[in-house]
Amino acid sequence: MRVLITGITGMAGSHLAEYLVGRRECEVHGTSRWRSNREGIAAFEKDLHVHECELKDPHAVIRLLKEIRPQRIYHLASQSNVASSWNAPHETLVNNITAQLNVFEAVRQLDLLDTRIHVAGSSEEYGLVHKHELPVRESNPLRPVSPYAVSKVTQDLLAYQYFQSYGLHVVRTRAFNHTGPRRGDVFVTSSFARQIVEIELGERDPVMRVGNLQAKRDFTDIRDVVKAYVLALEHCEAGSVYNIGSGTARSIKQVLDLLLGMSKLIIQVKEDQARMRPSDVPILICDSSRFFKKTGWRPRIPFEQTLFDLLTYWRRKLDQGDRVKPRVAYAMER
Repeated sequence: MRVLITGITGMAGSHLAEYLVGRRECEVHGTSRWRSNREGIAAFEKDLHVHECELKDPHAVIRLLKEIRPQRIYHLASQSNVASSWNAPHETLVNNITAQLNVFEAVRQLDLLDTRIHVAGSSEEYGLVHKHELPVRESNPLRPVSPYAVSKVTQDLLAYQYFQSYGLHVVRTRAFNHTGPRRGDVFVTSSFARQIVEIELGERDPVMRVGNLQAKRDFTDIRDVVKAYVLALEHCEAGSVYNIGSGTARSIKQVLDLLLGMSKLIIQVKEDQARMRPSDVPILICDSSRFFKKTGWRPRIPFEQTLFDLLTYWRRKLDQGDRVKPRVAYAMER
């Protein structure tokens, strides 16, 4: 089976590729940009077919799909940083919507109607969720509160429209927060982990810079999430949407305390206004019962293990000489 993963060098894309390569059941292709960092796929890149492709270019996308003729497409490529979406709303909307539209049009024009397509949505689509609506089901109203969330809602509905209009076999998922090794340091758990390691290495004062610690999120290990993506195309109904999450909410402060407890140092915590969002979602808890009934999927990796593995990732990465200056703004995990 020929599989195409858009955004294969990202955290989710690289973990999905690694999982599929390990199963040895398919030929794994992926898209990247010329400037993409291939660190996440370096260990198994020899088992992949990586294609440089600008997904905003419709002609490039058609050429690629005509060459591969994939039987499965996992569309993961997107601008996924919420903080960046506030600073660059135009780029976020154009990138996320246009890339998906070009993939759909290529599938339609090449008559690849047997190809199954997974569209990776986000819990950010729900946006403002009231307490009586928790845990969040797929039927909950979508009230996006960031440009990123608006782009994901558009991707979600565009997928539904192409299923209804052209019969594309599209399955939509709305994954709640996920993290783990290879997470970029613009996201909160990875920002915390990197800061801790830099303090341990003596590269910064023992002060942790944080944003809103009161927000509560439903975290799942990325290695569990990518398995859910595979199950979605194997067992779920075309045109339908499914939540993916653990069903447990943790405050960002609880996450920080767990990470700090994994270091022997005493670290002071200070609020940084530069890390605050113009608007934020107070709490998100996932109801994934619909997905469980279809697939039997449950998260298997304990959250403490996820954080330990993330901290270990940064300890190895920085100990090997990666000294890129950390960025100020971070986003909640997608």
